[in-house]
Amino acid sequence: MGLTKTTQDLRRDLKSAALALEDAAQDMFRMAKQYGDAELLAAMQKIETLHVEADRLNGYAEEVKDGRILRADME
Repeated sequence: MGLTKTTQDLRRDLKSAALALEDAAQDMFRMAKQYGDAELLAAMQKIETLHVEADRLNGYAEEVKDGRILRADME
C-alpha cells in the first residue's frame, strides 16, 4: 500500500528539515574554523547536536516510509 499524500508530505517535510540542519551545521563549521580553539570546540558541540537532531528526523522519515508513522488527514 502506498503512502497518502499527507503522509508523503510529512516524510518530505522531515527530510527537508533534516537537510536544513545539516546545512546549518556545515555553515557553522566553516565559520567556526576562523576562530580560536575554544570557540571551535564550543561550536563543535553545537554542530554535533545539529547532526544528532538531523539523524533523528531522518529516522522519523524512514518510519514514515515504512508506514509506522502516518499523518491523519485533517478534515
